[in-house]
Amino acid sequence: MGKDLALAYPSARDVFDAADRALGVPLSQLCFEGPDEELMATKNAQPALLTHGAAVWAVVANRVRPHVRAAAGHSLGEFTAYHAAGSLAFADALRLVRRRGELMFESGARRPGAMAAILGLAEEKVEEACARARDFGEVVPANYNTPEQLVISGEVVAVERAMELAKELGAKRAIRLNVSGAFHSPLMQEAASGLEAALNAAPFAAADFPVYSNVSAHPAAGSEDAKALLLRQLTSPVRWTELVRQTAKDLPGSLYVEMGPGAVLSTLVKRIVPGARTMTCGTPAEIEQLLAQVAW
Repeated sequence: MGKDLALAYPSARDVFDAADRALGVPLSQLCFEGPDEELMATKNAQPALLTHGAAVWAVVANRVRPHVRAAAGHSLGEFTAYHAAGSLAFADALRLVRRRGELMFESGARRPGAMAAILGLAEEKVEEACARARDFGEVVPANYNTPEQLVISGEVVAVERAMELAKELGAKRAIRLNVSGAFHSPLMQEAASGLEAALNAAPFAAADFPVYSNVSAHPAAGSEDAKALLLRQLTSPVRWTELVRQTAKDLPGSLYVEMGPGAVLSTLVKRIVPGARTMTCGTPAEIEQLLAQVAW
């Protein structure tokens, strides 16, 4: 993860080195060599994802920044968006998401939960399944990824019941996810005070460009609003469908560039806004393709 970037670009290598210094652990070695199980642990996965995105941004920022109209990120990615927008220095962002990951894991250990992807079922039907399953415990929609791809989150028995109800209501598939807690649900409330303290301790500057919030689907109104929204995100659903539709309305004709590993968000954007222009930018080849399209 990111080793090709570090070998190809000194500025990317500098970001991975800075991550090791900021955390006092060899995060770069974990990214480059694994093991996967340790890398995917929440406390490591969150800073690793942020570092990968920040490394890409470090390579392209001088050329790309003048053309950026707005930024957004899905869950953890919203912190990366604020780093790119100049609100959070890299080391501060890294320590913040490391703490976020620790708190989320600890909350999941104290109050175990589950998450499940519901595919091929409209939002209102998924919401209905959750409402009907609440006789078995807490369960809510956690990620509105596309109009017919949602993730639910909550207590294990309630999630399992909601999965059954979703299938009865016509879902094509209902799949349990391999996660350490019920993220973006009220079960994460135990982590809220710790995250609030971490957010308040982090120097947070005004953003250079609008950053759309997962919670509101609109740009944050200043640094204090941004911190409040990032805190609410912990226990609130990621409204990605609404967010992407709002950016398409506010900024028609924009190119959506996914910075980081993979192409998940680019795929979601195309499903939400048919005809949207997207690019992935997580490898040296993809970086060169992006830079070739950006005028000096």
